[in-house]
Amino acid sequence: MTAFASIFGRAPTVVAHAPGRVNLIGEHTDYNGGLVLPVAIPQRTSAALAPRDDDRVRAASADVPGGPTVHEYRLGDERPTAGWLDYVQGVTRTLGADGHRLRGFDVLIESEVPVGAGLSSSAALEVAVLRALRTAFALDLDDVALALAGQRAEADLVGARVGVMDQMAASVGDERHALLVDTRSLASRRIALPCELELVVVDSGVTHGHARGEYNVRRAESEDAARRLGLEVLCDLGTTDLARLAALPPPLDRRARHVLTENARVLAAVAALEARDFARLGELLLASHASLRDDYEVSIPELDLLVELARMEPDAWGARLTGGGFGGSIVIAARAGAGRSVGARVASGYRERTGRTAVVRVPQAR
Repeated sequence: MTAFASIFGRAPTVVAHAPGRVNLIGEHTDYNGGLVLPVAIPQRTSAALAPRDDDRVRAASADVPGGPTVHEYRLGDERPTAGWLDYVQGVTRTLGADGHRLRGFDVLIESEVPVGAGLSSSAALEVAVLRALRTAFALDLDDVALALAGQRAEADLVGARVGVMDQMAASVGDERHALLVDTRSLASRRIALPCELELVVVDSGVTHGHARGEYNVRRAESEDAARRLGLEVLCDLGTTDLARLAALPPPLDRRARHVLTENARVLAAVAALEARDFARLGELLLASHASLRDDYEVSIPELDLLVELARMEPDAWGARLTGGGFGGSIVIAARAGAGRSVGARVASGYRERTGRTAVVRVPQAR
């Protein structure tokens, strides 16, 4: 890579990539021991890397305003900076804590995954760096172990108590399949996306940040609800146990209701995909959005409007917010071949109603 050489004065020895993801359904279930159904998107993050002979890490990002600036730290002395470097530091600290032997390295990050759009830019960065380090230092990490290391890096040093879905999608997923993941056992199964279906992702333009604020609050509420019910995780229960939630005070009862019903919707969505029942899939997406809006309270008016606009499209079966919420994007299940026009009309209606610019992230512009 020419950019790497201009920054570090030599060529990289490894270039690794990882995709962003859109979650078709199964939101806020991953840290509750439940099921998720993400799909990798075309946008990727790359990590170009060359080992050093000392314990220094020099890292630069090609995506920061004003051009790349090199940041430097020593392995074993990782400290939060509240910036993108923390994802790299989180990775090296996690690997060191697990006993993996590293040397210093130079790394350049370049990404097509938009930040704050609910498409897992952070997991794509973590997995790309981990893949590069795995190759450069012959680390004994399979793809699932790599995903777990990325999750720990984000939770421990960055401070975002995310589940493992995003890293699993970046490490194991692909664009042609939805990845059904049991986040408790980490078992996964690829579900082929039918040729009649096209996924559309529309970015609201309202960014979010998971390291602070309501995302961590929701996780704490879910854990509190599980403790009060005598459970390890909420998804130890099923929808036949909904009556037990009456023992919980508000809003814990609503939080738990979302988790249990959303977990059931994931299996129903898999059945709908395999049966090519797209009307049923659309119903499930809309029900998921309503639950995220009303019970889990992670939607915002802009996302609600995008979903309503998509709902009016004759070539769309349904839509929902995707990602953690509080901003970001929606995913639309549309007829194959109609996705780009559906997304454009939804974005146009959104601009007319709000004055904001929505961006169609998937399918990508030609």
